[in-house]
Amino acid sequence: MELKKGLAEFVGTFVLVLFGTGTAVVTGGEDVLTIAMAFGLSIVAMAYSIGTISGCHVNPAVTIGMWVNKRIDTKTAGIYIIGQVLGGLLATATLLFILNSAGLETSNLGQNSTATVGTFAAVVIEIILTFVFVTVVMGVTGKKGDGKFAGLAIGFGLVLVHLLGIKLTGTSVNPARSLAPAIFAGGDALKDVWVFIVAPLIGGVLAAVFAKNVLDSEK
Repeated sequence: MELKKGLAEFVGTFVLVLFGTGTAVVTGGEDVLTIAMAFGLSIVAMAYSIGTISGCHVNPAVTIGMWVNKRIDTKTAGIYIIGQVLGGLLATATLLFILNSAGLETSNLGQNSTATVGTFAAVVIEIILTFVFVTVVMGVTGKKGDGKFAGLAIGFGLVLVHLLGIKLTGTSVNPARSLAPAIFAGGDALKDVWVFIVAPLIGGVLAAVFAKNVLDSEK
């Protein structure tokens, strides 16, 4: 059963990274709304397909948040994160294959960057964006959430944070989404990828603490 959940997370993250970063690449990164919707709709589609299997985290920051709030155990969290990272890697490899097959430029694989705002600001931005996104996830899947609309709320929550973040950092809020493009792109993307791993994890933990003490509190 745990392996089935890990496979679901693998597939879900593959879809998110391929369609999200793929849309960013083919639009040249300029059409913010289209890119934001690609990421958001990927989450909606996966939430209503693999959600009943794994909960559709497709994001280590979400998984860490769920682990902090004891909604999943350590073993399950580890399996989820492995599935997410591998799904992201296959998605970027697939995107690279598609770009090469079409004779398109392959230097842009949807990697995140600190170049526009600087390292410190990028860390702050990613913490805030991830906090908002994971708070939505924790809230709608928590004790007082409405499960029927969870997928839509989470998907549009991801659209929301992308609308602000795309032109600033490229919007990560998801270490698995950032790691794969950085590995394949190399250079500055790989040098800066720690920002897009550490900051989302911090944001996820902060959201988990907020959810536990505010959203799920009975007092």
